Amino acid sequence: MADPAILTPDSMRAEKRAVAGNSVVAAIGITALKIVVGVSTGSLGILSEAAHSGLDLIAALITLFSVRVSDKPADADHQYGHGKVESFSAFLETGLLLLTCVWIIYEAVVRLFYRHIEIEPSIAAFLVMFLSMGVDFWRSRALGRIAVKYDSQALEADALHFSTDIWSSAVVVLGLLLVALGRIFHVDWLRDADPIAALFVACVIMYVSSRLARKTVDALLDAAPTGIRARIIDEISKLEGVLELDRVRIRRAGNHYFADVSVGLGRNLTFQRSEQMAHSVTAAVHRVLPDADVMVHSIPQAGRGENIFDRIRAVAMRNNLNVHDVSVQDLGGRLHVEQHLELDEQLSLLQAHDRVSTLESEIRDEIPEISSILTHIESEPSTIETGDQIGENRELERKLKRNVRDFKEVLDLHDVQIKRVRGRLYLSCHVTMSDNLPLSRVHDVITELEIRFKQAAPQLFRVLIHPEPQTDNTR
Repeated sequence: MADPAILTPDSMRAEKRAVAGNSVVAAIGITALKIVVGVSTGSLGILSEAAHSGLDLIAALITLFSVRVSDKPADADHQYGHGKVESFSAFLETGLLLLTCVWIIYEAVVRLFYRHIEIEPSIAAFLVMFLSMGVDFWRSRALGRIAVKYDSQALEADALHFSTDIWSSAVVVLGLLLVALGRIFHVDWLRDADPIAALFVACVIMYVSSRLARKTVDALLDAAPTGIRARIIDEISKLEGVLELDRVRIRRAGNHYFADVSVGLGRNLTFQRSEQMAHSVTAAVHRVLPDADVMVHSIPQAGRGENIFDRIRAVAMRNNLNVHDVSVQDLGGRLHVEQHLELDEQLSLLQAHDRVSTLESEIRDEIPEISSILTHIESEPSTIETGDQIGENRELERKLKRNVRDFKEVLDLHDVQIKRVRGRLYLSCHVTMSDNLPLSRVHDVITELEIRFKQAAPQLFRVLIHPEPQTDNTR
């Protein structure tokens, strides 16, 4: 594959068109020479090669046209680009080759069984055939190199044609040589060497045609390249977070690939995390097909390790809601759920209550083992509040620190801030705790401290305590 950092689209188009144009010029010269020598000698082998070369000329013209069209960018009418033109041109070449086979086989059978034609194996015939072999070798190498470089089906088809032409031309030379030897040594049966050689050429053409037909039909029917799908599945399956690989579809247009992938992701993932996973899947496909156009469709699925809390949150997220402080109690074998839910502060109580009722109903439907649900409705602020920063309050800070002493887990209280917003006092502070303290215990301590602080200073409307690890304060 070409390095996109070095090769530009313009240089790629110019190189493909140049090699295709040179092939057309060479085909014109070789076809003309074979026709002249074939008619002058009466050799069916050379005439079959002339017909073959004539169809190769048509194929080369089709190839030149296809590489000029296939490199056009996608537009409103051809949203996947014009790359399929290359596959279609290769399909036409296959049809032309089969027509050549029909004519050669018919003429060979006639000459073998119904009408004998004297062959004149002249020096000119041998020179033309050797020249043809040399030209075919040159253009086969040139076309093959550019076909591999740019992954071009049309150029690959031409290169395959001309590589097999070398061998078919060699068979014709052998037929002419046997006819000449038959004349010299008066061996009558060797006069049939030319039509037999022509039949062999037809067999070679049919073999080439079958290979081309299989490849072009696969491309036109969007058959996945052999082994590519399995490699992509293997790469995506290695990604952490992919629960299931639902679908991998690959199609090719010219030298460009399109991949359509559906993956199962945890249903509790945020939209941003899902997008990150889509980028990871795209990167996995590009490790197999570097320049592919990848479309990733994510399907939310329940994870294998989901607990009841995950299931509750999944239902809320499905409704574009976010619950927190979820608590589940087992009361005599019956599960009771308590949760907090923030809703837009602009909603009326009736609107908010309707949304909560819908959410609770869906949670009970999906998790039948839940007996009852109690939802604490909170208003989600949608406006920026203005307030005033209040200076230090030594007396209040002393009260708070006295309460902190009752909690051995709290090592330090600092950064005490007091604000007045809409006539209400807001307190925020930081506390230091042990690095290894479980988060559940941290939450319990913080909750208890907030209650204590409000009891010590009833004028406080809201208290926010930020816990910090001990290591963080010693750096």
